[in-house]
Amino acid sequence: MAEKMKFIVNGKIVLPDGTVEGKALAYGEKVYGIVDPFGLPEGAEVVDAGGNYVSPGFIDMHIHGYLGADTSDGDPAGVRTMAEGVLKNGVTTFLPTTMTVSEAEINAALDSVRSLKAESESWNGARIAGVNLEGPYINPKKKGAQAEEHIKAPDAAFIKKNADIIRIVTIAPEMDENCAAIREITSDTNVRVSIGHTDATYEQAIEGIEAGATHITHLFNAQTPLHHRKPGVVGAALKYPVSCELIADTFHVHPGLFGLVYAVKRDKLVLITDCTRAGGMPDGEYSLGGQKTFVKGIQCLLEDGTIAGSVLKLNAAVRNLRDHAGITVAEAVACATVNPAKALGIDGECGSLEPGKRADIIIFDENIEIKKAIIAGEVRYEN
Repeated sequence: MAEKMKFIVNGKIVLPDGTVEGKALAYGEKVYGIVDPFGLPEGAEVVDAGGNYVSPGFIDMHIHGYLGADTSDGDPAGVRTMAEGVLKNGVTTFLPTTMTVSEAEINAALDSVRSLKAESESWNGARIAGVNLEGPYINPKKKGAQAEEHIKAPDAAFIKKNADIIRIVTIAPEMDENCAAIREITSDTNVRVSIGHTDATYEQAIEGIEAGATHITHLFNAQTPLHHRKPGVVGAALKYPVSCELIADTFHVHPGLFGLVYAVKRDKLVLITDCTRAGGMPDGEYSLGGQKTFVKGIQCLLEDGTIAGSVLKLNAAVRNLRDHAGITVAEAVACATVNPAKALGIDGECGSLEPGKRADIIIFDENIEIKKAIIAGEVRYEN
């Protein structure tokens, strides 16, 4: 039996290059295309967007936890809690993200996400696209809120063994002799390598990029800054065509820089949350990688004042980027949809409302507050 076509009408349809009004979005399990809203088939299921934006679902490729749960707990129930929670923020695809914990804990986290991946295609939450392994292959000098005792030299064999579930891994290139692990991972697997938590010089960062790294973990944070005589990792990231994460909570990075970074990176700029288990929870004391964290407002800190992840929601990041960079809704949305999809190599299946892609669709208002979330053509959340 042919799939019944559904339609979303009366919305501003968000495409990578702008918004379209006065049309309908036709979809089933996949997107069919943008059509005239007149003369829709009789009895067709029609969703009225109420003049709101109709957008691809957001993709959060770097999120440790949410609603009290953390990927590194190795608890499938916690990952499910995260998936259900972030859907309300418009996230339809996510990468549960680990950090620098013991190898036993990393293995448990990988196994827990692995056990849920197939189920996540049809559950009532964001889909799992794999794991983001942030650590343990980092530089202790730029560890941030990561536990130094668990830091290791880059291990290509470990990544290759788990390449079925790891989608991207952070490596400090100066800790990888001759960038051998970066080369091996990027030539032998589909796993992306990101440069982060690194004390690399500009030259060492370029060496990592030339060895195969294609991404930068949370630009500006836990890496060598831009200086006119020492351009650092930030200088390399801005010069080379690598995708760059930005935590747009207005605390990790001054909002005065949002417009500049957008102007330089454009389709290579990826909004992330770097959210911890404190996300979606009241202010107070929490934990991250076995260390105490203290949350007040948008700030998430260790006892010594080190920034420890965020409590950012991805819809708020989109709003912050739009408002502070002075860009359009479509330009800001691209940084949370098609750009991360391309960075991960999953843009053939999601990230935009092009015909043939999975019908992961969200409807939101001017304030980027989510009204409805649809995954593979089925409504999974309604506000």
